[in-house]
Amino acid sequence: MLTRKQLELLEYIQKCTARDGVPPSFDEMKEALDLRSKSGIHRLITALEERGFIRRLAHRARAIEILKLPEAMEKPGFSSKLPAANAGSEPMPKAATGRMSAPRETAPVSMIHALELPVMGRIAAGVPIEAISEISHHVTVPGSMLSGKGQHYALEVKGDSMIEAGINDGDVVIIREQTTAENGEIVVALVEGHEATLKRFRRRGGMIALEAANPAYETRILRDDQVHVQGRLVGLIRSY
Repeated sequence: MLTRKQLELLEYIQKCTARDGVPPSFDEMKEALDLRSKSGIHRLITALEERGFIRRLAHRARAIEILKLPEAMEKPGFSSKLPAANAGSEPMPKAATGRMSAPRETAPVSMIHALELPVMGRIAAGVPIEAISEISHHVTVPGSMLSGKGQHYALEVKGDSMIEAGINDGDVVIIREQTTAENGEIVVALVEGHEATLKRFRRRGGMIALEAANPAYETRILRDDQVHVQGRLVGLIRSY
């Protein structure tokens, strides 16, 4: 169950993202919800993230992604501007924090849609390991996490060389299959036909640099014919 303000913020983020292609800034959210400070927005975003409605992406501006919506928000004509309680009606119970709990008419949540992807094994975020092409199991991911119309698959991360890009040992990364990459993109690279690694891709003349996001690891410089892009990172799943 969401509070009125949480619903208002989630609806505002959803509308701005659909209209502009990017989520609103904290200042825009503060003004839209008529809050006095951005700390109130931080609390609302944290609450939505803890409840699984959104996630914040590391090292990206306005990095908020909607993972699911309340069932009510999927209905035509929905508005989070719920009418105030009628005078003389039964007061709503107080939550433990002293704030009013969510209105009784707030609908339970449901996933927009989800897809099952094969987990193709483990990918090295460190010293390259042998390439893996066998499915170990499957994982269900929200459809909003998938990028473009290509095929997608998942890999479990082994190592910490991409930790400063927000990718930790044990995370599951979602990869879109593709054979090309732009400079700065994080890719699955097949090195010399038998080693697979997760690194940031950069082209330097006729050479390819596979950059770690951890100063403890050196950048690998390889010939163009030694590196074959297998896919690009489009999402991440973390278990706590």
